[in-house]
Amino acid sequence: MHRLSALLALLFSASVIAQSVPQKPAPLTVETIMQDPKNWVGTSPSNPFWSDDSKTLYFNWNPDRALGDSLYKVTFTSTTPRSGRAKSLAASQPVKVSPTERRALPTPPVSAFNLAYSQRVFDRQGDLFLLDLKSGSVRQLTNTVETETDPVFSGDQKQVIFRRSGSNLFSMYLKTGELTQLTDFKAGTKKAEAKLTDEEKVLKQDQLRLSSVLKERKKKKDEAERISKADQPKRPKEIYLDDKTLVNPTLSPDGRFITYRLIKRPTNAKTAQVPNYITESGYTEEISARTKVGAPVASQEFMVYDIAKDTVRTVSVKDIPGITDKPAYLQSAKTTKADTAKKVRPVAISSPIWSEDGKFCVVVVRSLDNKDRWIMRLQPETLKLSLLDRQHEDTWIGGPGIGSQNAPGSMGFLGDNQTLWFQSEADGYSHLYTVNVLTGEKKQLTSGKFEVQQVQLSRDKKYFYLQTNEVHPGEQHFYRMSITGGERTRLTNMTGANDVTLSPDETRMAIRYSSSNQPWELYVMEINQPAATAIKLTNSPTEAFKAYPWREPSLVTIPARDGQSIYARLYKPTTPNGKSVVFVHGAGYLQNAHKWWSQYFREYMFHNLLVDKGYTVLDIDYRASAGYGRDWRTGIYRFMGGKDLEDHVDAAKWLVQTQGVDAKRIGIYGGSYGGFITLMAMFTTPDVFKAGAALRPVTDWAAYNHPYTANILNEPQTDSLAYRRSSPINFAEGLKGHLLICHGMVDVNVHFQDAVRLAQRLIELKKENWELAPYPVEDHGFVEPTSWMDEYKRIMKLFDERL
Repeated sequence: MHRLSALLALLFSASVIAQSVPQKPAPLTVETIMQDPKNWVGTSPSNPFWSDDSKTLYFNWNPDRALGDSLYKVTFTSTTPRSGRAKSLAASQPVKVSPTERRALPTPPVSAFNLAYSQRVFDRQGDLFLLDLKSGSVRQLTNTVETETDPVFSGDQKQVIFRRSGSNLFSMYLKTGELTQLTDFKAGTKKAEAKLTDEEKVLKQDQLRLSSVLKERKKKKDEAERISKADQPKRPKEIYLDDKTLVNPTLSPDGRFITYRLIKRPTNAKTAQVPNYITESGYTEEISARTKVGAPVASQEFMVYDIAKDTVRTVSVKDIPGITDKPAYLQSAKTTKADTAKKVRPVAISSPIWSEDGKFCVVVVRSLDNKDRWIMRLQPETLKLSLLDRQHEDTWIGGPGIGSQNAPGSMGFLGDNQTLWFQSEADGYSHLYTVNVLTGEKKQLTSGKFEVQQVQLSRDKKYFYLQTNEVHPGEQHFYRMSITGGERTRLTNMTGANDVTLSPDETRMAIRYSSSNQPWELYVMEINQPAATAIKLTNSPTEAFKAYPWREPSLVTIPARDGQSIYARLYKPTTPNGKSVVFVHGAGYLQNAHKWWSQYFREYMFHNLLVDKGYTVLDIDYRASAGYGRDWRTGIYRFMGGKDLEDHVDAAKWLVQTQGVDAKRIGIYGGSYGGFITLMAMFTTPDVFKAGAALRPVTDWAAYNHPYTANILNEPQTDSLAYRRSSPINFAEGLKGHLLICHGMVDVNVHFQDAVRLAQRLIELKKENWELAPYPVEDHGFVEPTSWMDEYKRIMKLFDERL
């Protein structure tokens, strides 16, 4: 008995000792890190939005690891301590919103408020609703089979203006419910009235001349038609669209003008078809994808319908300053007489931005070659365009807040109703400017070697709220600044990325925050309380994920051969094995050497696995990456695989010189644009990189899409040199090291055809040191965990065996 008691005591003691000793986390494997993220990493909160009274925060979340995210909410209260100190913020635990409550919720607060911010209109499931912000009551305005969308208040605040079935504009008087149709857009072409021939005209005239009865009857008929027409209520003008597409009809605040765009899509633009082999039907099915760069693009017109005069006119762009300028890359080319003629470049005009009092209208005009952006005042009565700002680039227009051919970018009117604020890269970085639409006086409000990445005007129009990266290119913080510029007050303090959603009353910030080794979580913070701290609302990672000591990579700068500094993430092993892997992020214009949780979280985990095995891993923000201003963004103009590849070669040299890496044991890999750079590296600098994995790579830029590629390389028919030197398939004979190509077969972005063409080229070149791994059910971004596992097992094997 005593022996048994002693044995039990010994076992209990050993158990206690074992529990008190920290357990080592299980070693990382490809199977572990590439499994379904919600079961391993956890699901971060997303899409936060506030209730209209600023007391409740809603967000999507999935802590239960269900098939899909659910809507959650946190409610807030302010308490006053007895000591008389400042109020403190208290938050409830996150609670899942019931389906009944979710269906009854108004949509997230958007810009469709009245001027007094006492009411808001919104659409939900194709019907319109009016929310009274003080009482919280919701009034349903429509309940129809047709779809009503995009409601806004009229300039006089008495009506709601909206679109029905995606095209025609309607108004509804809030007091009476009276519904008025404002436009009558019709598809197709108006049938022309049958015209009499000359013979028929003579015959008719003779009949009326010879018969007084016919003449009298015609007179009575014409009079009846005149009276009937006069008695009919006034209807909007019939506007036939012919073979064009209607885009965004908009009513002016004074209710007189309707502006809209017409887009005519080319009929001779061939669309690529992507074959899908793994289908429910058992037959190969084709997926309609996209056109290729250089294909004919849609033409656009900007129209003004003057309701008072019942006329429709097209805004002319022929007098815009610089509209006939020839792009710089063509100016040195041989010209013909036809080339020297002044040609008006095709443009796209954005939907108008009106001052609140309706006196001023501004549009953004973008040349379709993307070399120019004009901000112009439009006088709709005369159709006169007056220049407020022109940004011209020999490369291409871009950057945060600058917009696109379909969107004007970040801009709006200040409270004086005549000063427009906007963003521009005029000084090399995206900054905030104002311009007076009457005097043309322009002012730069922010400056420096950083980017203004988001802008929001306060409700009282006294402040701007800004997100910038001025602390460090790899940090994002939120600021408040007077509308006149000057000193900025920083409102966030956590190192990393602070993605802020302001409460409607602008007293609180919901912050999606992450650091380089911790996924996104949701925080809340008071704005106007001194020494306020952020309250953490969610805790998303799984226990298994938290058990591993995820590394915080070092942010370093590497000297490039042209004197620039390359920002990079460096992962250093405790016991280096001399091997190194360089990761190339995708998208080209994207940032990954930063202090927040990467969208390449799988690759981040893979890099930790590599470092566990002794590899040194480097991840650089090469030329054309986001976050570093215009010149860095456009550093690849007319030569992709030029300076961007040089940056990787310089980074490899830096690894050898400073990190003890063996120059003969460096590998490179990446997806999409990263796959393209990997191919260029393996083909054109084969002595630098021993092995490479090119995932879903572009092999020939002439086969990629128009909007992205034409910005950087122009068009293949006008700038063939740019395409020839930028496309890896032209340099495949340079392959020396070992190459792995992985590609989804139903990729509608970078088509599998790219990989197939390169494979045939390598076969004809009699290269043997390469392999192609096709993934039959995957698009550009892989979805299935088994596909991720297979791909990264191949990458791991490549580097383990070939470096």
